Amino acid sequence: MGKTAIENIFAAHSGDEVAPGKVIWLDLDVRSARDFAGANVVKRFREAYPGERVADPRRTFFTFDCNAPANTIAYAQNQQICRTFAREQGIRVYDVDSGIGSHVLMEEGIAVPGATVVGTDSHLNLLGAVGAFGQGMGDVDIAFAFRHGRTWFEVPPTVKIAITGRYGYPVTAKDLTLFLVGELGSRGALGKAVEIYGEQVEAMDMAGRITLCSMATEMGAISVFLPPSDSLWAFVEGVTGRRDFPYPTADPDAAYVQELEFDVSDLKPQIAAPPRPDNVHDVSELEGERVDTVFVGSCTNGRYEDIRLVAEILKGRKVAKGVVLKVAPATRRVWGRLLKEGWLEALYDAGAVITHPSCAGCAQGQIGMTGEGEVQLSTGNRNFPGKQGRGPTYLCSPATAAASALFGRITSPERL
Repeated sequence: MGKTAIENIFAAHSGDEVAPGKVIWLDLDVRSARDFAGANVVKRFREAYPGERVADPRRTFFTFDCNAPANTIAYAQNQQICRTFAREQGIRVYDVDSGIGSHVLMEEGIAVPGATVVGTDSHLNLLGAVGAFGQGMGDVDIAFAFRHGRTWFEVPPTVKIAITGRYGYPVTAKDLTLFLVGELGSRGALGKAVEIYGEQVEAMDMAGRITLCSMATEMGAISVFLPPSDSLWAFVEGVTGRRDFPYPTADPDAAYVQELEFDVSDLKPQIAAPPRPDNVHDVSELEGERVDTVFVGSCTNGRYEDIRLVAEILKGRKVAKGVVLKVAPATRRVWGRLLKEGWLEALYDAGAVITHPSCAGCAQGQIGMTGEGEVQLSTGNRNFPGKQGRGPTYLCSPATAAASALFGRITSPERL
């Protein structure tokens, strides 16, 4: 019997039998920790392996993105603990000026097709966008990975999803993503890998691929894998100079635990209402509800294409009175391109607050949080109570965020 995409990645990185339910030792191409839990990784490493070295400094990284630059003394202290350990061990640090760690790993050609990557980021599975296996783990597991360069893993079963039909603007990859989260629910793919196929999927640009894979966690999935595409290979070649990576695909006779099909021909702009990412509706159902704050960014929608779309919609217009629009590019490269091409100027003229590359408004970190009663629209991936503050948060696409910022209420981009 053939193997699924994740099974083929695992088989290339393990000498054990790879089949759903089997526990294997998995060799790791990349081991990472972010500023969130990074200091605990260092603590666990020093406790368990006093005086010892990491397995391979060239494959080990710190990325600072969750609270960057640190806005509390505690976070500053944690980041400095990581920096000190990195100097001792010869580890590369992508510091507070770099951007979101998972995106940096892709942009730097570290996370590549077929690679296995672990870290302390719960959304590291978005690396499926480049055909890599990414997995967030706790500090004890990551400390072990730092020391030994491998970890144990239970091979998950795989769900196959076929997307039929095509949609057009203003429906975007975020709308497809929210639609799938709504259909599957937060436990619909729990403990499983997911493969998503279809003409619409293959037509996505790299930003869209990242958006779709970034919300695997909100479906309960271990990872999401997409078929390779021209946009994928153009991105990979641009950051590595190569196209000859063994992209993980499923064998023709691969076995799936479930096969689903969704027709998106009539898909409309989507929005996830509080208090869960799977509480998904057509935007038109909630139109007219007041909005106080709009956040554009995060690992889900902080790419150049996402923010440029917002700038295109807002160019020559003004954000509604009483609304604060906050924008955070995913990485320094994204920020620089937007700056040099004039898109940040368009956002500034529209009244936006623009900040440095980081996770920003997706967590209780930079660019502010919400107070009780403050209604926020976010292009992030989670809207649980307390995630960004005490105010209710809705999840939407950059297009819906821009339209809503203009009118001061939830507005479908179909209205523009």
